[in-house]
Amino acid sequence: QVQLVESGGGLVQPGGSLRLSCAASGNIFDINVWGWYRQAPGKQRELVASIWDSGIDYADSVLGRFTISRDSAKNADSAKDTVYLHMNILKPEDTAVYFCNAQKTGVDYWGKGTLVTVSS
Repeated sequence: QVQLVESGGGLVQPGGSLRLSCAASGNIFDINVWGWYRQAPGKQRELVASIWDSGIDYADSVLGRFTISRDSAKNADSAKDTVYLHMNILKPEDTAVYFCNAQKTGVDYWGKGTLVTVSS
């Protein structure tokens, strides 16, 4: 099993910044792709950014404003990763619940989400 816990959401003014964190633990040795998704009220969940061993990808709407990164801490008995989403120049349309995602072959894991509200 894989456990994902998001943190760092909150209320921020337009133009501001936030850093989201996703603490990952459990059987994460064979995770292929890490990602951040978001879901705004009344809209479908959408991919914001993803990171894997050989690359990174961003949604067009956040390109140049958001940065995804990952820190790994592994030893012989366990592994814990933290995946970050650095969000700059935030806009009201970035308001959503942000979810952390981890993918193995054929399996998706999700966190419970953290709310980001961009408003003056």
